[in-house]
Formats: sequence, structure tokens, C-alpha cells
Amino acid sequence: MNKTVVVTGAGSGFGLLTAQALARAGHVVYSGMRETRGRNAGAAEQAEAYARAHGVHLRPVELDVSSEESVAAAIGTVIGEQGAVDVVVHNAGRLMVGPAEACTPEEIAAVLDTNVLGPQRVNRAVLPHMRAREHGLLVWIGSSSTKGGTPPYLAPYFAAKAAMDALAVSYAAELARFDIDTSIVVPGPFARGTDLFAKAARPAEQDRLAAYDARYPRLAEHVGARLAALSPEDADVAQVAAAVVEVVGMPHGRRPFRVHVDPVNDGSEEVSKLADEKRAWFLERMQLADLLAPHRGISDPA
Repeated sequence: MNKTVVVTGAGSGFGLLTAQALARAGHVVYSGMRETRGRNAGAAEQAEAYARAHGVHLRPVELDVSSEESVAAAIGTVIGEQGAVDVVVHNAGRLMVGPAEACTPEEIAAVLDTNVLGPQRVNRAVLPHMRAREHGLLVWIGSSSTKGGTPPYLAPYFAAKAAMDALAVSYAAELARFDIDTSIVVPGPFARGTDLFAKAARPAEQDRLAAYDARYPRLAEHVGARLAALSPEDADVAQVAAAVVEVVGMPHGRRPFRVHVDPVNDGSEEVSKLADEKRAWFLERMQLADLLAPHRGISDPA
């Protein structure tokens, strides 16, 4: 069954590929991006051109996850035009590369705002609608760094993705009795095929950067080069989009809680498996096992 899907951060990278792949699969897709009449005008035009060329329903919608007003307007537009939002793909992200000390609190706050508060704003706009329908799906685009390898100079991003993962895990249980499903898609480090590092922000405090550069010369370049070297030749960022399409197309209530797409294999899948097993084990001990899968109804553990 075709669904109405909102993808955040769909102007480039995983979001762009995911929006296009979902549209090709027959879904009605809204590509959320900010400044559709400004710096992202080209990306918005690209989405419209792609829709015309492929005969699919893919359209840009102004959606800045850092603005509550923008988020509310975007979700309102989609519901007004389609009558429902069936799926939200939380993809919008922000990356900063550099030593943690060199990042000001304000710079780290900006990363957290996009990666953590952004999904929270979107959820607060869309979940009243999904709860009223007692149906829906949240797909969170996480990061293998949450449970796997964490090379240095990426601390703000890793902290934000870990916080987002914790948010997703809690939301999954809190939405289960509203019959709202959750899947966390976990990409590994795709050093080829994305402009993630090229578009990453850098700390502004040059004196602190210089101190670290003296002891860790060219470390950021080394990390990027080693990640690329560890990636198999056939590693393709489109695999992440394909995983999202597969999750969206699965029967409601039978979707995997977590899906890994990690060609580098940084250990995240093994650690996540144990962590998710312990989550289920503890909810069962708390007599809250019904929160492990979406369903309609209430349960009184007393």
C-alpha cells in the first residue's frame, strides 16, 4: 500500500536518495528542505524535475527542522494536500569536524539542535495526527557511531546521534499503544558517495585548533582517508535509501526495530543487538512487554 512520506533533510545525501527511492517505489513523498527559494532553490527544482522525468510524486516542501513554525507549516501543508502523514523519515543532520575543546558551546548546541531537537519538533507537529489515526511509522536515520567505532574529531556529531538514538528508543515504547511503529536505520561511515565531510562545519577558534594540529597533524584527513580505505569497493550510499524503502514497505508491526547498513563494520551491529536484547529483557521484567511492538489498546500493569 502506497504511503504519504515526509523526509527531512532531503536536499542532499541520504535524504535526497531516500526521497527519490521512496517515490520510485510508488509512495507520495515530500522532500523537506530549508530555504527552497534561497540556497536550496536548485535542490527544490531538482526534486520537481525528478518527479516529472520519472512520473512519480516527489515534491519539495519548505521544512527547517530548527524552526517550530516551519515544521508546523510543512506538516500542515502535507496533511492539507494528502489528508494524512503515514511515515516520517528523520534524516536531517549536521556535522562538525574538529577537536572537541575547540568547539564552542554554541557550535555544539547548533549540532544538537538539528540532530536532536529537530526530530522533536517534527514529532510534536505530526504525532497528534498519527495518534488520532492510531497508525503511523517513524524511521530514524541513526549512526553506527552510537554503538560502534568512534574516531576522534567528531565528538559533537557522535554526541548528537547518541542522543537522537536514545530519543528514538524512548519514543518507540511511548508510541506502541497508539499503534505507531518505529525503525532505526543505522548507516555506517560512507566516506565515498556523500559530501558529508566536505559540508561539515569547523570550529572557529583558531588558536585551539593550532594547538591540536601540532600534536595531531592532519588527523581529520587521516580519519577520512582510513574510512575510505576500509570501505569495500561496492559500498554504495544508495543502500541506505534501499533499506528505508524496504522498511516502509514491510507489514505494519513486523518491521525490524533496527537495521544496519555498515560496509565498514565498526562493531555497531553486534553491540546494538545486545543492547536491544537487554532493552526487551528489561521491559519484560517491568511487565511492559507490550511496548515492544505497535498495537492498539491500553494495558494496566497493576
